[in-house]
Amino acid sequence: MRKTQSLIRKTLNLAVCLTREVFKAAILANSTSVVFLHNHPSGGTEPSNDDTQITDRLCKAGTIFGINILDHLIITSNDYFSFKQKGLI
Repeated sequence: MRKTQSLIRKTLNLAVCLTREVFKAAILANSTSVVFLHNHPSGGTEPSNDDTQITDRLCKAGTIFGINILDHLIITSNDYFSFKQKGLI
């Protein structure tokens, strides 16, 4: 498994996810599947509307690129949220 640098650009209260940057690393690594992961420093695991929209966009792009999205996880220091477990992927 290959570790990549952060592909999300963060500001104080907003993260911008550029789909082409996210998949660039997966394509260069010749990946057939990926897992997305990000944290919520606030401690809440529920996905925001942006989280859900980004996940939908990444899943659509994965289909186009032929890369299977195994899961998108939101983690906190004590808990996690799995889009796959909740049937959202």
